[in-house]
Amino acid sequence: MSRHIFLIDGQSFYASIEKSAHPEYRDKPVAVGDPERLNGIVLAACPIAKSRGVTTASRVGEALAKCPELVVIRPRMRTYIQVSLLITEIFESYTDLVEPYSIDEQFLDVSGSLAYFGSPYEMAKMIQEHVYLSTGVHTRVGIGPTKVLAKMATDNYAKKIPEGIFELSFEKLESTLWNLPVHQMFMVASAMTRHFTRMGLACIGDIARMELYEFKQRMRREMGKQSDIQAEYYWQTARGIDPSPVAAGIRHQLKSVNHGKALRWKLYHRLKDIEIVLLELVIEVCRRTRYHHYMGSVVSVSAAETDGERSSHFSRQMTLPEPTALTHEVAVAAHSLFKKHWSGLPVSHLSVSLSQLTDDSIMQLTFFDNRCLAYDRERAIDGIKDRYGSDAIMRASSLMEAGVARERAEQIGGHYK
Repeated sequence: MSRHIFLIDGQSFYASIEKSAHPEYRDKPVAVGDPERLNGIVLAACPIAKSRGVTTASRVGEALAKCPELVVIRPRMRTYIQVSLLITEIFESYTDLVEPYSIDEQFLDVSGSLAYFGSPYEMAKMIQEHVYLSTGVHTRVGIGPTKVLAKMATDNYAKKIPEGIFELSFEKLESTLWNLPVHQMFMVASAMTRHFTRMGLACIGDIARMELYEFKQRMRREMGKQSDIQAEYYWQTARGIDPSPVAAGIRHQLKSVNHGKALRWKLYHRLKDIEIVLLELVIEVCRRTRYHHYMGSVVSVSAAETDGERSSHFSRQMTLPEPTALTHEVAVAAHSLFKKHWSGLPVSHLSVSLSQLTDDSIMQLTFFDNRCLAYDRERAIDGIKDRYGSDAIMRASSLMEAGVARERAEQIGGHYK
């Protein structure tokens, strides 16, 4: 039985939600970003704003220079998450096989639902109308027999046509997808595009029409003997081959827990200020690790450094004597890693992660530290934060000027709730 898979994308998702909430902006160019930070980035721009030169990820100041009448609205991440979850519920009323891919993209396997809702196109149209009437968000639907074809149908075709629906079948590949430039293939970024260009592979079809063994040989000459897995992946993608199922839900085995923060580098050139942020990141990583009932054996610290002229980056890790999710144990390792590898330049980004996770139901005890009591204490603090907010109880160091924990408490994913 052939599969019918949708990849449904919310058009200018954040901006669409804001325009729906503000009917007075219906015919105005709208972008989502922080209007008080001209050097901040545009998270989303509505089609009107895009037609006037505003692009996602551009600076707010640059966007306003291109489009002076642009309405810049501060992001509300909690609202966007709630709308995304509502859209998931709408999708689940059509099929139980719904897999979120991002906050504004979700895969649906509708193979078993077509008998109730008609053809794939009719069903896609029905879902579009349902989502729009419920949320004000326009959606685009890519349809394909595999997830990768549904994704490429959305990105390369559905987003570019008025009806926002496009079906990409195996029979259509040679006359459609294979004619596109190779950079429009899923998971091909600028670096891989350069490799393919040097190999003389300008179009997706140039890869798809080759035999796999020949493509592997070319990849080896370009990228070395370890490129066979990459070669097979890109060859299969070009041909639309993707056996992975649409997996309901978003629950997956955690491999690591990490937390990072972009910093204003001019403010973080002293070790004592950077240490405050480092500890705050460790606290959050350990809290989230305990929430999922894990402990970690490997601590990693990454930092980006710059003084405006010179830039550098490092990422180092350390294996702990015992798995842990205790703040003081992880903090010692993180501080040691940072101090050892920091060049002394101001820090523009800092992150901490805990990996090689194991279940926390079995804990190694020590002679010199009551780890059970320490876990009880930290879980009590977790309970207070869960109930009253992450800023309900915090280290005194976070109240200093260098602290970012209070600001982060008002945000989701680095943006305001």
